[in-house]
Amino acid sequence: MNIEEILAMMDEILDRAVAVPFSGRKSLIDVEAMNNLIHDIRMNLPREIDQARGVVNERKQLISDASREADRIIKRAEERANQMVAAQEVVRMAQMRAEELMINAQQRSKELHHTSRDHVDEMLEKTETLYLKNLEEIRKSRMAIKNVGNKNTGR
Repeated sequence: MNIEEILAMMDEILDRAVAVPFSGRKSLIDVEAMNNLIHDIRMNLPREIDQARGVVNERKQLISDASREADRIIKRAEERANQMVAAQEVVRMAQMRAEELMINAQQRSKELHHTSRDHVDEMLEKTETLYLKNLEEIRKSRMAIKNVGNKNTGR
């Protein structure tokens, strides 16, 4: 069960809560069920954090792969340029091609870096939003539980 499903179940519990007469907007809820769901959220958080770490590692791998590819392209371009020393025009053209390949490789590396960074940022933003939503729901649940407890004890 993922966090979204758990939160939906918490919403159901809150929707089924019985209103306490003359208490304004206070309601009774199944505290044990709510505690179980909060426990389930806590159990799911490490998995989602691991997923975010996986995205970060994937980003690092993409950058590393792009860098190796750029190095390979640059090395290949340099080897080509060294083999074409025979004539001035051939040398000049080889240097231009090597520079073009280097620029393309650097641009590709930058694109991969930006793409992976944006992807990681998007995943982290989604995770952050989810955690903030979960935290707010937990805070609301705690306040509701405290309020019910306060009503029961006369505080």
